[in-house]
Amino acid sequence: MRIIKLFDIKENKREMISIVGGGGKTTTVFKLANELRALDKRVLVTTTTAMYNPSKELYNSLVLLDKHQKIYKDWSKGTIIVLGRCISVENKLLGVDSNVLDELYNEKLFDYILVEADGSKKKPIKAPGSHEPVIPSQTSKTIGVIGMDSLEKSIDENNVHRAELFSQITNSRIGDLITKDIICRLVISKDGLFKGLPLNSKKYLLLNKADREEQIEQAKSIAYMIRKANIIIDGIIAGSMKNERLNMV
Repeated sequence: MRIIKLFDIKENKREMISIVGGGGKTTTVFKLANELRALDKRVLVTTTTAMYNPSKELYNSLVLLDKHQKIYKDWSKGTIIVLGRCISVENKLLGVDSNVLDELYNEKLFDYILVEADGSKKKPIKAPGSHEPVIPSQTSKTIGVIGMDSLEKSIDENNVHRAELFSQITNSRIGDLITKDIICRLVISKDGLFKGLPLNSKKYLLLNKADREEQIEQAKSIAYMIRKANIIIDGIIAGSMKNERLNMV
C-alpha cells in the first residue's frame, strides 16, 4: 500500500498537509512528497518555523523568498519544490509566513503543499511551545509524529524537546520514564501534540520508528488507549516511515 493511502491523500484532490511533533517529521514529509512526485504531481515542501536544510537529491528546486517576494512559476509536473525564507548559519531552512502559504494554496500553483509546522531539535517526542505549531489555516490534514523509540526513556532534555513543558502537559515529572499512558496524554491533551489545529483539519497520528514487533504491539496498545478516551483521530499509523513499513493500527 502506498504511504499516501494510509493518510487518505487523494490523487485528484489538492491539499495542504501540516506535519508536527518529533521522531521523523522531515522523513515523513519527503516520503510523502516523493510518492506524490511519482504520480506526476507538483509538490511544495516548506516550513513555517525552521527545518534542517534538506539534501539536494530530495528535491528538484530550492526557492528562497524574502517577505516581499512571491513565488510565481508554471512548475513542471512531477516536481518537488522546497521553499524557505533563507538558509541560516546553522544550515537550517528558515520558514515562511503561514499566510503566504494560504495564498499559495489559493493560487493553485501546486497540487500539494507539505508543511513542517514546528521544531523538535531531532528529539523523538516533544511538547509544543507557546508560539507553535504554526499551522496554515488552509491545512486539511495534520499529521502528528511521535517516535516510538521515546518509550521507557527518561523525561529530560536529552530525550524530550521542552521536557519541563512536556511534564506539565502529561502530568508527569522530570526524570520519569515515558510510558504508553504518558504518550496517550500527550496526544489527547488540548495543549499537546495536536494543539492549535484549524477547525476543519483532520488528525492523523504516526507512531514512527516502530521497527520491532514489540514496538508495533506497544503502538497498538497506545491506539487502543486513545480510542478509549473518545478522542477523534482520523487515522493511527504505526511502523517505520524510513523503511516504508507502515500499517493502520
